[in-house]
Amino acid sequence: RSGEKLSKATLNATLAHVKRFFHWLAGQPGYKSRLQYSDADYFNLSEKDVRVATAKREQVGPTLDQVKHVIVLMPADSEIQRRDRALIAFTLLTGARDSAIASMKLKHVNLVAGCVEQDAREVQTKFSKTFTTYFFPVGDEIRRIVAEWVAFLQEKMLWGNDDPLFPATRIALGPARQFEAVGLERAHWSSAARIRTIFRDAFASASLPYFNPHSFRNTLVRLGQAVCQTPEEFKAWSQNLGHDKVLTTFLSYGQVESPRQGEIIRGLATPQLAVQADVSELAKALVREMRSSGVGTLVK
Repeated sequence: RSGEKLSKATLNATLAHVKRFFHWLAGQPGYKSRLQYSDADYFNLSEKDVRVATAKREQVGPTLDQVKHVIVLMPADSEIQRRDRALIAFTLLTGARDSAIASMKLKHVNLVAGCVEQDAREVQTKFSKTFTTYFFPVGDEIRRIVAEWVAFLQEKMLWGNDDPLFPATRIALGPARQFEAVGLERAHWSSAARIRTIFRDAFASASLPYFNPHSFRNTLVRLGQAVCQTPEEFKAWSQNLGHDKVLTTFLSYGQVESPRQGEIIRGLATPQLAVQADVSELAKALVREMRSSGVGTLVK
């Protein structure tokens, strides 16, 4: 409609659907004599265009400071505002997917142990996987916001273990005889769409570009790359995100950003030069010591 050319990625995805349709059609009565399965290959892009369409781009995610900045600016006067702020804090604290968060209950959060039980029997996890996520070290203030929210639901609202961790908004007739948000509904969100809207509004209020809930996982992987010192530590970090293999974390989220890549490559030269300089100075000092002790004279 805009008159612009379709991107290679769009063409590749569209043709893939068309190809599957004709592959299916070739096996249907009335078309078997007119179409062959190999005819579907007509809808392939060139190898060059496929490489362009499927090229991996850098995973974009907010910095830890950006997320904290957003949370600090969020109001927390009403029940809904407190829920929204705790929602973003919880996403950073656990790296949980939005579909999982929308289906979590209070009983899945253990503040004493500092963990979340993502039980696939009740929580909508990816591939119906059950695992435990321990709170990531993203700051005491983030953990405190989540703890205060859980305490509010349990002590002030008197909600039980089977009630939603992040309840939907209750809509009712207001004083103006119009439907409006009047508080919290004792029910789960029907989907994660509202969660993404909350994120969009929060980042816009902080004058920052929108980052969806899933992008926080990129943020946490970058943090893990910075703080983990051993393979075992990063393995634990990877499992905390729900990954069985560390390779999944690296391939899906662990790309080194271009600026950091340059810093690392440039920094690799510094230790090497330092080592060479240290060896040279050590050799000179050894020669001086040998001469002062008369060893050099004996050698001659």
